[in-house]
Amino acid sequence: MDVWTKIAQFLLSLSILVVLHELGHFAFAKLFKTRVEKFYLFFNPWFSLFKFKHKDTEYGIGWLPLGGYVKISGMIDESLDTEQMKSEPQPYEFRAKPSWQRLLVMVGGVLVNFVLAFVIYIAILFTWGEDYLATKDMTYGVMVDSTSQKIGLRNGDKVISVGGELPENYQHIIPDLVLNQVSSIEVERDGQTVKLPISEDMRRSLIENPTSLLPRVPFIIDRIEKDSPAEKAGLKSDDKILMVDSVKMQFYDQFKTYVPTLKGKKINLTIEREGKSLTVPVMVDTDGTIGVSANLNLEKFFHISVQRYSFWEAIPAGFVKGGEMIVSYAKQLKLLVTPGSGAYKSLGGFITIGKIFPSSWDWHAFWNMTALLSVVLAIMNILPIPALDGGHVMFLLYEMISGRKPGEKFMEYAQITGMILLFALLIFANANDVIKLF
Repeated sequence: MDVWTKIAQFLLSLSILVVLHELGHFAFAKLFKTRVEKFYLFFNPWFSLFKFKHKDTEYGIGWLPLGGYVKISGMIDESLDTEQMKSEPQPYEFRAKPSWQRLLVMVGGVLVNFVLAFVIYIAILFTWGEDYLATKDMTYGVMVDSTSQKIGLRNGDKVISVGGELPENYQHIIPDLVLNQVSSIEVERDGQTVKLPISEDMRRSLIENPTSLLPRVPFIIDRIEKDSPAEKAGLKSDDKILMVDSVKMQFYDQFKTYVPTLKGKKINLTIEREGKSLTVPVMVDTDGTIGVSANLNLEKFFHISVQRYSFWEAIPAGFVKGGEMIVSYAKQLKLLVTPGSGAYKSLGGFITIGKIFPSSWDWHAFWNMTALLSVVLAIMNILPIPALDGGHVMFLLYEMISGRKPGEKFMEYAQITGMILLFALLIFANANDVIKLF
């Protein structure tokens, strides 16, 4: 059921973004009295799920959820319909309009996506405000995996600064290390300040595993697997693990490291339940687990900083947050095409995008993800690649500067080349997803 909830949120978010993006093109086309032949949510090769015609435009829903499109008269686009280009230009056609009008038609979708992101962030901040765990409030320090250990971090390290400054939000630590090219991170360890240099190899490792640094938390049981050793032993949700045999276990990372060394053995867990200390014998299975997961709800362990906004305060704050997301994604894109960064390995397709939505319906998370995807869609579309809006913009700017239109055959071949590149990228991204599954 969790999977279907994720899929439903992803499809709803994608539908909103695609319809509004295409509406941007549509609105400018109509403003300049340019005929729009089709307006589609999703692509419709061979057949449509739903369609109707109003005046000169066919509206519909396709069956292939890879985006959407508007087909504008007198324009060579992804449909590669060149028959109409053989006749004389008509006043209602795209090619008959001044270059500045055609430019606005082409950037209309991207403009709408940027504006949408700002509007959503304003609404989020006004409705929910901003809740986050401040880096200074990570009482127990950090919990690391093998990736963070390569940097030199250890469980329990308390972050003092990243590149000379302490990130307000702990979730900004990894982006600062990766995107802002900082050279070092300082931590407090056993009462001493330790400075750890960050190399390019370390950055590559963090790109591949961006969740390798989490707040360290005590081990309180969240879920217990059915028919697991933990269930058979009578363990319950909210039990707090204190000891394994005679070894003190204050934190979840200690338990994860120690218990797998006891495969197939019976251990005595000292737990705290409703204020009382109990000892429970549990058998460790052959995989080195007992069938429990930890409660990682940060609100249970830490003071969560809260920033609330009035409507008028939310407007500038929403623009700032939107701007930060645009800059952050642009840096990620730059990293993706930087030779040697290894960022291409983290490129994901529909499975990766779907996973970012929560497993239960959460409007706060949904709109956050939709705003982020709106920024992604805008930046990706404005890239100067034929078949994308940015490709059309690039050729229009050439025309406006040189005074000459690119030839129709050139535009046709450019569209085909761009489509091949995009399909190759789509296949690569989704292949990455499949590989990660195994």
